[in-house]
Amino acid sequence: MPQQIDTNQLKKAAAAVSLSKGLITQAIEQSAADQLQCEEALKQAASEIAQAQTLVSQVQSSLQTQSATE
Repeated sequence: MPQQIDTNQLKKAAAAVSLSKGLITQAIEQSAADQLQCEEALKQAASEIAQAQTLVSQVQSSLQTQSATE
C-alpha cells in the first residue's frame, strides 16, 4: 500500500514559506527607513517559518509512522 502524504499540510507549509519570504523582503526594504516595522516583519517571518517547519515535521512523522506499521 503506498504511503499517504497529507498534501494539504504541505500546501499550508508552502504558503507559510511564501508569506515569510514576502515578510523578509519587506524587512529588507524597511531596514533603513523604519526599524520597528523591520523588526515586526522579521518576527512574523520567523513565526511563519516555524509554522511551516511544524507542518512539514508532522507530514514526515506521519510517513515514518506509516512505514513502521507496514
